[in-house]
Amino acid sequence: MPHADTRAVHAGRTDLRGLGTHVPPIDLSTTNPLPGVETGGDSYEALATGGLVPDGGSAVYQRLWNPTTARFEQALAELEDCEQAVAFASGMAALAACLLAARAEGKGHVVAVRPLYGGTDHVLATGLLGTEVTWATAGEVAAAIRPDTGLVIVETPANPTLDLVDLSAVAAQCGDVPLLVDNTFATPVLQQPVHHGATLVLHSATKYLGGHGDVLAGAVATDAEWAARLRRVRAVTGGILHPLAAYLLHRGLQTLPLRVRHQAANAAKVAAWLAARPEVEQVYYPGLPECDPQGLVGRQMTGAGSVLAFSLRGGYEAAARTAAGCDLITHAVSLGGVDTLIQHPASLTHRPVAPEARPHPSLLRLSVGLEEPEDLFDDLAQAFSE
Repeated sequence: MPHADTRAVHAGRTDLRGLGTHVPPIDLSTTNPLPGVETGGDSYEALATGGLVPDGGSAVYQRLWNPTTARFEQALAELEDCEQAVAFASGMAALAACLLAARAEGKGHVVAVRPLYGGTDHVLATGLLGTEVTWATAGEVAAAIRPDTGLVIVETPANPTLDLVDLSAVAAQCGDVPLLVDNTFATPVLQQPVHHGATLVLHSATKYLGGHGDVLAGAVATDAEWAARLRRVRAVTGGILHPLAAYLLHRGLQTLPLRVRHQAANAAKVAAWLAARPEVEQVYYPGLPECDPQGLVGRQMTGAGSVLAFSLRGGYEAAARTAAGCDLITHAVSLGGVDTLIQHPASLTHRPVAPEARPHPSLLRLSVGLEEPEDLFDDLAQAFSE
């Protein structure tokens, strides 16, 4: 098998030479010609129930399937070493499809390990999609599983405190219950959860997979059976990823390994600089030994990633001043782009989270980009002095 960097460049492009083109085409058609009434009907039924375009059939309608979106799905599946992938209009749409697919099988109970992305935490805690959640630590998963448990959900590194979860240890507790891993922070460059027992690998593709802050998307890499279940939910709920967004994501995958590794190298320097600052109380970064007591970086992950968090000795007031006082670094939600972003999780992404699980008000999250680290040091230093 080619090296991961080679796969990132060529995945989803194997048929281009036969098409006589070098760059994947963009198909924006919302509707497609039908070969005949019976063939069209058979195609519609196959796609609406989670299947793929039958041989000699039609793609029928963009809500059901699109070739440009399918190219991105094929590429991501290859990078995650999964059979298939299913792309959605956002990361939350992808999560919702997983929850609905499990609930449709009478499995409406979820076991979840905090911390999680605030949107994920919110939809689980409120039962908005008809699911019930039991919160557990990574070591309590087996005890929390019930006959109606449809999913176990973890995120590693976790948002926003970068907690690491031993996926193999959790998977061993799951039995027949599918393990869903949010792999947004690590990406397939640093971590492939299916190699550690995961069934579903979730991405907010908006982040590193796109990498440039200009596309909104979600995706789930999984096996063929689960992919069909997710496509069925997607077909009836209308959550498919738009082909133009899929094109941008597919293009973004070509530079994903380069971006992820360079950003991680920058983040390691920023983490070390922050740890030496008198204004900083604590740094949360998997590359620091104290943040990885299980030794998962090097065993489960090939690198520590480029998101970190830090708490300030001055509490909320210092955190608010620092976030607002950055100049080069953008004060904004999201992460994984080529430019560095800073945000206050307790006030933004994790505002809906229950108070007992909400990040400390002194905590800031930093997504490190491709800038020269010295410039980031200078910007943070002047923000501390505001």
